[in-house]
Amino acid sequence: MSLRPVDLLIRGASELATPLGTTPRTGRELAALALVPRGAVAIVGERIVAVGPEDELAAQFAPTRTLDAAGGTLVPGFVDAHTHPVFATTREDEFELRTRGATYAEIAAAGGGILSTTRGVRAASREMLEARLERHLDRFLELGTTTVEAKTGYGLSLAAELKCLEALAAVRARHAVDLVPTFLGAHDFPEEFRGDKEAYVELLVREMLPRVAREGLAEYCDVFTEGIAFSLAQSRRILGAAREHGLGLRLHVDQLTPLGGAELAAELGAASADHLEHVSERGIDALAAHGVVAVLCPVVPLFLRQEREAPGRRMIDAGVPVAISTDFNPGSCYLQSMSEVISWAALRYRMSAAECLTAATLNAACSLGRGARVGSLEPGKRADVLVLDVPNHRHLAYELGRNPVRTVVRGGRIAFERAR
Repeated sequence: MSLRPVDLLIRGASELATPLGTTPRTGRELAALALVPRGAVAIVGERIVAVGPEDELAAQFAPTRTLDAAGGTLVPGFVDAHTHPVFATTREDEFELRTRGATYAEIAAAGGGILSTTRGVRAASREMLEARLERHLDRFLELGTTTVEAKTGYGLSLAAELKCLEALAAVRARHAVDLVPTFLGAHDFPEEFRGDKEAYVELLVREMLPRVAREGLAEYCDVFTEGIAFSLAQSRRILGAAREHGLGLRLHVDQLTPLGGAELAAELGAASADHLEHVSERGIDALAAHGVVAVLCPVVPLFLRQEREAPGRRMIDAGVPVAISTDFNPGSCYLQSMSEVISWAALRYRMSAAECLTAATLNAACSLGRGARVGSLEPGKRADVLVLDVPNHRHLAYELGRNPVRTVVRGGRIAFERAR
């Protein structure tokens, strides 16, 4: 019997670990990984055609190229479902202020925070934003992230938000990392509207959202629903308009105060509710009942010197589909490593390594409407595969402070390979 030709066979692994399916895993199923000792992956073009024990695949396929995993572990490419990568300047000065006791709200009230980054974005050219964004994506890729949800939110005017979305579109067309653009014009109230916040809501609903949707620049709309940002009523109006224009819905909710944002996300049938450090029991039940993915950012409270944690274990046990993310941004979490997030989610939320891996791949992909395309190693899905320099998937959560990614295969091609 002749062997079937394939473009790439990844072999030589100690273990292959992956969630399975196209829908988010909940409860006990969050930890249900397919574990294949000495597992291998066969790829044709951009797609996976077979996954299984190495000896079985070697007996079926004749590869044009072989990638030796050298005893490492194979997992799906990481999916980061909450990032803010379009900015011009960093805010390490605010980090220093927090180490001396200043709070997020105090820094924002003094003109720092989001508005500080907004001034930089408005002054920057689109070309400059593109260059910075490309550097950020290069780092995501070498850290194993192959799909990134990318929010705007530092322009806060029609012209500046369009500039950011156009930068995302331009870089998306030429970079290996798959970008999912989200319009976050409702990230804060710009300085020129601080005296008339309803006028800014009107601008978002009447001008910004229609233009963004008409030009096809975003897949989702997000709102920072918080006491220092947009109220429940304002958020409901903005997100209702976004839905009318065909955009999916995401929300920053219950991060700093128990405002009831999780309940709003459930009411609206949002794709995700993110942060959730102050979520109520009613909010947890509502997220579970409506299948809203909770995107948790375990390093953010640490970065902001906040003691309150999102109740990750409670949400998992209640049946909420949970994803984990970096929340990469210049102010409240300057982090791009999903492997670091996996370690902190295990430590802070009492999640197992298997739960963390599912939350960082399949569940995150499902929150972005990509569960049928990426997030697991299965025939028919895009061949986004990581070769990790660890002996098994549990070691990924166990070891902190080192990038374990040896090779990144994105869409069937080697997109990054660390020098040995």
